[in-house]
Amino acid sequence: METGRRLVAGSRNRNEFVVINADDLGKSKSAHDSNGQICQICGDDIEILEEEKELFVACNECAFPVCRTCYEYERREGSQACPRCKTRYKRHKGSARVEGDEDEDGDDDIYKELNYFNFVGKETVSVPDPKLYGYPYAGQRSLSGLGIPSNYVQQNGSNIPLLTYGEEVDGISCDDHALIIPPYGGFGGQVHQGAASGTSASTQLRPINPNKDISVYGYGTVAWKNRIDEWKTKQLSRIQQHQLEGGDGGYIDRYDPDNSDLSMSDESRQPLSRKMPIASSMISPYRIIILLRLVILGFFFQYRLLHPVPDAYGLWLTSVICEIWFAISWILDQFPKWFPIERETYLDRLSLRYEKEGKPSELADVDIFVSTVDPTKEPPLITANTVLSILAVDYPVDKVSCYVSDDGAAMLTFEALSETSEFAKKWVPFCKKFNIEPRAPEWYFAQKIDYLKDKVHPDFVRERRAMKREYEEFKVHINALVAKAQKVPEEGWTMQDGTLWPGNNVRDHPGMIQVFLGHNGVLDEAGNELPRLVYVSREKRPGYDHHKKAGAMNSLVRVSAVISNAPYILNVDCDHYINNCKALREAMCFLMDPISGKKVCYVQFPQRFDGIDRHDRYSNRNVVFFDINMKGLDGIQGPIYVGTGCVFRRQALYGFDAPVKEKPPGKTCNCWPKWCCSCCGSKRRNRRGKIKQEKKKAKWAKHREASIQVHALESIDKVKGQENESSSLVPREKLEKKFGQSPVFVASTLLENGGMAQGVGFASCIGEAIHVISCGYEDRTEWGKEVGWIYGSVTEDILTGFKMHCHGWRSVYCMPKRPAFKGSAPINLSDRLHQVLRWALGSVEIFLSKHCPIWYGYRSGLKWLERFSYINSVVYPWTSIPLIAYCTLPAICLLSGKFIVPEISSYASIVFMALFISIAATGILEMQWGGVSIDDWWRNEQFWVIGGVSSHLFALFQGLLKVLAGVETNFTVTSKGGDDGEFAELYLFKWTSLLIPPMTLLILNIIGVIAGISNAISNGYESWGPLFGKLFFAFWVIVHLYPFLKGMMGKQDRVPTIVIVWSILLASICSLLWVRVNPFIAKYDGPVLEVCGLDCN
Repeated sequence: METGRRLVAGSRNRNEFVVINADDLGKSKSAHDSNGQICQICGDDIEILEEEKELFVACNECAFPVCRTCYEYERREGSQACPRCKTRYKRHKGSARVEGDEDEDGDDDIYKELNYFNFVGKETVSVPDPKLYGYPYAGQRSLSGLGIPSNYVQQNGSNIPLLTYGEEVDGISCDDHALIIPPYGGFGGQVHQGAASGTSASTQLRPINPNKDISVYGYGTVAWKNRIDEWKTKQLSRIQQHQLEGGDGGYIDRYDPDNSDLSMSDESRQPLSRKMPIASSMISPYRIIILLRLVILGFFFQYRLLHPVPDAYGLWLTSVICEIWFAISWILDQFPKWFPIERETYLDRLSLRYEKEGKPSELADVDIFVSTVDPTKEPPLITANTVLSILAVDYPVDKVSCYVSDDGAAMLTFEALSETSEFAKKWVPFCKKFNIEPRAPEWYFAQKIDYLKDKVHPDFVRERRAMKREYEEFKVHINALVAKAQKVPEEGWTMQDGTLWPGNNVRDHPGMIQVFLGHNGVLDEAGNELPRLVYVSREKRPGYDHHKKAGAMNSLVRVSAVISNAPYILNVDCDHYINNCKALREAMCFLMDPISGKKVCYVQFPQRFDGIDRHDRYSNRNVVFFDINMKGLDGIQGPIYVGTGCVFRRQALYGFDAPVKEKPPGKTCNCWPKWCCSCCGSKRRNRRGKIKQEKKKAKWAKHREASIQVHALESIDKVKGQENESSSLVPREKLEKKFGQSPVFVASTLLENGGMAQGVGFASCIGEAIHVISCGYEDRTEWGKEVGWIYGSVTEDILTGFKMHCHGWRSVYCMPKRPAFKGSAPINLSDRLHQVLRWALGSVEIFLSKHCPIWYGYRSGLKWLERFSYINSVVYPWTSIPLIAYCTLPAICLLSGKFIVPEISSYASIVFMALFISIAATGILEMQWGGVSIDDWWRNEQFWVIGGVSSHLFALFQGLLKVLAGVETNFTVTSKGGDDGEFAELYLFKWTSLLIPPMTLLILNIIGVIAGISNAISNGYESWGPLFGKLFFAFWVIVHLYPFLKGMMGKQDRVPTIVIVWSILLASICSLLWVRVNPFIAKYDGPVLEVCGLDCN
């Protein structure tokens, strides 16, 4: 099939067929290049059959023009039906048989059936004689207005067969001819490309061979007439129904998912994404190994519990308790990975559906949130690069709004954002002109690749060099601002007009909003509009709990609702720039899908990082979690929210329940009389079922009342004096109690598809925006409880996603080939441990709150395996206690000469080896279907031990102190970026108490190994056998802590003195206490006296 300069995309396994027109869009072919008819799907000429010397006709019912290639493709991969009349395609001679062809008559034509790909059918022929053309409407009445001479039929009537073979049938005249005129209306009233009216030349004609029976073409029969009449009646009824529902009068809803009559072969009607389950060759063995591992664990614990160690009962009991806890943790972590899936998006279908040529884009608006706190730890240059990547995103500029939250009220951030808005006028047109990736200038110019690859524009090299010079000047300005901010004036910062900066007092300042771009006709250097850029700093006053990042995000939700009110929200950290300019389109493939998108609350992207060393010493990439665990959750109810790189549905953030599809009424049996059913007690059971169902409905009615009623409203009576009859459905007081005392904001919550309320000007919006970010706005409302980001934990992301899933929503995990977002990770050991400490502290806070998934959210929309995942996410810090005990046991065993296992029998050896093999097999299969390398998997295992014995332990104590004693902990902002060369921070040592526990364990186990080997050497070869098990146990701990030991050495291969002193002191104290107390071995009370049998007298 010739395509000219058009791109044809397709997949035989996915029913994909897309033609993207380029330069030749709308161009018509010359007369000598056309054979008379054009395929209405791909735009190519329709072939002429070699044997019959006539144009190929795919459908014998309506003669809808389709070429042979599209006909074969539709039969193999599509619905096998005509796009116009929905009649199933019959097999033509030379076509391969498909399912359903067995009932058709005709010769098999085996030779051509096996070679149906080899037909050419592309000869250029002259336009056939008009006498061979007909039109699909009966009678001469259809010829008026079509450019056909009125005497045409009379002159050529002898060559054209009669429609009813000379018989009068149901009002059809006996002398009506079979002139066939195909209408140009496409699916749902769409006009196909190339169709025109008013001239006979523009009319596409179907050739009819007078020598063949007319019934071969599907005409001249009563059945055909009845079928056409039925089709017209159905179309008319659908148009009338559409008009009654408020349609535009004659245009059938093109994207109605419930309209089964519309052709699914139309590319714009196809799903925007699809799920791809893991291949059964990989997932089936994985599930079998998991079940086998469960069985082996049963035998393992049977042996461990039935074979205690009498002379080291304390060691044995401690080890068994730890192993039981590890088994429970493994179950909570393993079974949510039972249904892993991957997803694929179709961006071309999204464009076909929502971006029609010549019409405004119908893609939904998106508000993007960027949060920053401290410009000293979050450099303004990094924040500026994130903002620039957002402003240059591949999305309609009038549908993108960027809101930057400065929770530190720093004038440095404000000035840097002002510089960024000016540089964006140069950077954004450059990105879109040359389609570069990534669109964060710092990372684009730092790429060590051939930047001329695929760039053939003659001006690219010159403009790239000029843009790089512009960016260097921009960096100089930003760095000058940073240097100036190092010394704060005594009177505080002043603005250009001489007024004091309102945020000089970080803990006591008013709310601030500045719109930099997107208003007053601000254009870039190419004369195009730019996305809206807004600076926001919420009000802070002493005596108020501002709820840290969660409170800042809720302020952005309200501000954006008042100013732009996009139906979707993307939130990113200040160091996470957009690495894939089509990231928003990827998310819209899920959220805007008319079939499956209504229940999606958010689309989570994986976190990817720049600036990490090649070996990823401290598992900063967290590949196992993002590439294995999250894929497993996506197959259940969706991934958990991880705090950044997530596109939300605004209505889900407002605490509304997911839409529920009503189930059809159950089938009843009418084969038995009612008296028989009542005798059998079915009536009583039905009555009980109805009572139970009514109670359940009453319980959910109260829970869903706000959602159902609020979605039914379109305005609120307090907005500019407007009143609506439907506003009485929800009392104003109830809405204000939930959302706060802002009529403009409350009105925006009632608009499910976003947009601004009528009668609200931009100036009044800014005033209302200042009101909604005041520090007392959330008092006596449901913000942080049921609305917005949920308060009560420093890891507000887990809690917020958990509440959404409890409301019945599902989430989606999107992993495009090019990572959507990239950020910077704390590669320094101390910063990494502090980051893990904050995550674990948040989990402990959730565990000790009412929102703990162990007891919260039952009888809601949360699925059981999803609950397992959330339980695991809040329980894992408690694993630190058994983990520290288990890592201490090897040293104790080596120092005491005892072991946690009695003398191993053959049966015990088989059980232990089977357990180790099943653990290894599970990990190997996970790496296989998750696409994770063995290095990443092993680094994850190592840091699980390092973080477990340090950060998780401290988080557990801090969480208990905070919840039980009210002792607050400070929020530590992770440092972003570094200026001392590549991987400079990897070797930087920062003292923290988190380093003491793992170092102590290392020294204890090393001392134990030395003591065990020395004891074996002194006692002879008989003591080497029992020693191997203890040494293996100790080396297991040392190997897992090796990255920590390497990090302690630093670049100078020297451990800090303070760490050595503390660790040796603790190890010595533990050793001395062990020698003195030794609680696991029976006390020695003197020599044992036995009767020797000799008579001493």
